[in-house]
Amino acid sequence: MSELTHLDDKGAARMVDVGGKAETVRSATAAGRIRMSPATLSAVRDGSGPKGDVLSAARIAGIMAAKKTGDLIPLCHPLALDTVTIDFSFEENGVEVTARAALTGRTGVEMEALTAASIALLTLYDMAKALEKGMTIENVRLLEKTGGKSGDWRA
Repeated sequence: MSELTHLDDKGAARMVDVGGKAETVRSATAAGRIRMSPATLSAVRDGSGPKGDVLSAARIAGIMAAKKTGDLIPLCHPLALDTVTIDFSFEENGVEVTARAALTGRTGVEMEALTAASIALLTLYDMAKALEKGMTIENVRLLEKTGGKSGDWRA
């Protein structure tokens, strides 16, 4: 395992200095799933729940969260993202959320993609909880990242 980059030589937390790194095109894709009953899934799919268009709210929340990642996670750099996309796919008993973030910069966007997916999922829960409180969010994970010194990675 490599040295932890967010700790200095005395073990204190620090923000990594990326000032000397070259700007490169970087992207990251993350996903997660929310399980729900068929009735709740139907209401989410057709927008008939008590809070209306669940997917639009979740998409906007995910995009906003990606832009705020540096405010939410203490040692993350605030980044000027070029793009954030949130996509939904309906499954038999839930919704899969896929978030992608990209920029040209000195540090990766893995945390932005993971934050976007997580907040989109939490928003789906919030928007549908009047219909079902027992929904479960699961398998939030990084699917791939591209660019940077460490190169590309895929799950």
